[in-house]
Amino acid sequence: MSVEISTRSIGWYRTPVDRDLMRELNQRSDWQGLAQTLGHLGLIALTGALAWQVQDRWYLLLPVLLIYGTFYIFLLNSTHELSHNTVFRTRWLNWFFLRLHCFFGWRSHVHFWTSHAEHHKYTLHQPDDLEVVLPAQLNLGHFFKTGFVDPLGMYATIKTHVEHSCGIIRGEWSQHLFPAQDVQKRRRLVWWARFLLVGHAVWVAAWLHYGLWLVPVLTTCGVFYGGWLRYLCNGTQHAGLQDDIADFRLCTRTVILSPFVRFLYWHMNYHIEHHMFAAVPCYNLGKLHAAIRHDSPAPARGLYAAWREIAAILRRQKVEPEYQYIPQLPARVA
Repeated sequence: MSVEISTRSIGWYRTPVDRDLMRELNQRSDWQGLAQTLGHLGLIALTGALAWQVQDRWYLLLPVLLIYGTFYIFLLNSTHELSHNTVFRTRWLNWFFLRLHCFFGWRSHVHFWTSHAEHHKYTLHQPDDLEVVLPAQLNLGHFFKTGFVDPLGMYATIKTHVEHSCGIIRGEWSQHLFPAQDVQKRRRLVWWARFLLVGHAVWVAAWLHYGLWLVPVLTTCGVFYGGWLRYLCNGTQHAGLQDDIADFRLCTRTVILSPFVRFLYWHMNYHIEHHMFAAVPCYNLGKLHAAIRHDSPAPARGLYAAWREIAAILRRQKVEPEYQYIPQLPARVA
């Protein structure tokens, strides 16, 4: 069954923010964008160089690869920010890094942004947002299957791109996003999938030809291991909260993280803030949080606290499938 194109508009609640402050927060900066992007790539390069140095000692290589993969997989979060076109002031920098990171992250920026734009317009309002559907399917089994080495994820990802390269689009949501009558949109999806597949085939073959097997492990395979920390971060965004409600404070979750994890996560721990004002660059979300926290639920401090809350919600939902957690809003604005 296909999803019909929605024309409705949701009257989202947004915390009032001083106009001058909002103008300042919306400013994009090439320097801050480069600090975030090159800093992240630098961590990947440093741990990749360490892996290269210890590649002949498996007992050292495996733990180093786990650390490397932990950093590398957050490239998928970078593609999220770059898709919003808010990281750099200079548009070609945003264009270049979006495609570079999508290539090495096996992500279709065409599919992702088409889906994610709907997610922002209709957050958790089915059937107009099927990118995130509650209740979330989160459990320890899924964490261990995908959080360290994820061969099934690799198979599914490549299979999807092979299908897209042949013009085959499966799934209710994808068919809604790329209807058969929109030939131009489908063509963009098809050609990016072909570019990914041919590009990685040539890339892997070239390095293997020279006997440099570790390079494909560090690049082509990089998003399919070490995903444990990203799983813990991303899983906090909406799990257990309310759907079909026009208030980002009740359907998204902000979590206070350490500066290093926040940097790796591209500041998406400020998730209420990101949904409420999506044009604010990720590196300004901390300032936005300070401006609206008086009007928001008290955030969990750290991943442990956030997951304790989520685990309690998920346990209750097993007994009461219709239960959704309602965060406590500040009394004077509730």
